[in-house]
Amino acid sequence: MNNENVLVIDIMGREFSISCPNDEREKILEAAEFLNSKIREIKNEGKIVDSERIIIAAALGITHELLDSRRSNSFDIDDIKRRIVDIRRKIDTVLNKNAE
Repeated sequence: MNNENVLVIDIMGREFSISCPNDEREKILEAAEFLNSKIREIKNEGKIVDSERIIIAAALGITHELLDSRRSNSFDIDDIKRRIVDIRRKIDTVLNKNAE
């Protein structure tokens, strides 16, 4: 591994060396800190004590948030197509009236 592309991150007090492009370093560090914050939240609740289960719970929580975000930001392509057709009809109507 080229040292310029190796990033050392800390997850639950353990260091991991990962390869990443230089322009992604800050994003990876931010992602690691976000993961650690979720892990701390779960640990502080005290319901789960096993490290592996804590990490799985954090990963599931983050994945759930991501999927919810994607669903709420998704586009209804059929609705967009209907709107385009409606706009075209209105434009055609106006153009036909002006042509008369």
